[in-house]
Amino acid sequence: MHLGLLTAPFPHLALDTVADWSASAGFQALEIACWPATGGEARRYAGTSHINVDGLSQAQAQDITASLAARGLTVSGLGYYPNPLHTDEGHRTRVIAHLRLVIQAAAKMGVPVVNTFVGGDRSLTLDQNWVRAQSIFPEVVAFARDHGVTLAFENCPMIFSLDEWPGGHNIAYNPLIWRRILGDWGDGVGMNFDPSHLIWQMIDMPRFIAEFGPRMVHVHAKDLMIDRDGLYDNGILSVGMGWQVPRMPGLGDVNWPAFFAGLYRAGYDGPIIIEHEDRVFEGTDEKVKRGFLLARDVLRPFIK
Repeated sequence: MHLGLLTAPFPHLALDTVADWSASAGFQALEIACWPATGGEARRYAGTSHINVDGLSQAQAQDITASLAARGLTVSGLGYYPNPLHTDEGHRTRVIAHLRLVIQAAAKMGVPVVNTFVGGDRSLTLDQNWVRAQSIFPEVVAFARDHGVTLAFENCPMIFSLDEWPGGHNIAYNPLIWRRILGDWGDGVGMNFDPSHLIWQMIDMPRFIAEFGPRMVHVHAKDLMIDRDGLYDNGILSVGMGWQVPRMPGLGDVNWPAFFAGLYRAGYDGPIIIEHEDRVFEGTDEKVKRGFLLARDVLRPFIK
């Protein structure tokens, strides 16, 4: 296993600057954020473009990987997390087009994984969203497979704010849908596993890893704290509003020994990428770095 970080919390720093600090801090891998360089993504923890994939040449791609390798860093994956099942067809078309560019960039760089979302229309049922997904993703998965790239979907429900309520913006959050994804879309897809999303859904983490571990191709390390007072005030039906708090690893309710025990039993030997969404460690690049360093020190003893 290699310990690394997702570059998204450094939107104003160049990739080389992020890489220099990451290497000096003992990290071994980067998941590189690849949103469109033209912007347009408004939500938090999104929109960072550390590689402009539109028009990326083979020579440029090789220069990036060589530069990172010279610092002792590998690329765990390219990350782009839009909503391909958005209610607006034009939006869906735009994000799928960019996702294809990210896939092509990964192939040029020799990066085997692109991390993304299946997406979801919050106004549709799970089954209605699945019908839309089936009309979109088989072709995208085939495109990725033809480029030697695996699409890794994150298991995040994307229900954190009122504009995502009640159905969320990503349907790939429970075992029911994951069985459909892996069964119908074949070996061109895998899971980008984030344990924090199981905590507030009350999904058994060791059981989840035992079932889906063989199809995990990328892993995020992010914690989540349940605010018991917020849960008491708002109730469980207020999913995302007032009681689930993203934290750095070690500061929430994820059982990290059980997490790593499950991954080792499942045979996972890939990257462990810290995902930073902790408001306590926001506001300046130095505070973001403090959060990553805290997580590094919590996770490092488990990684051999």
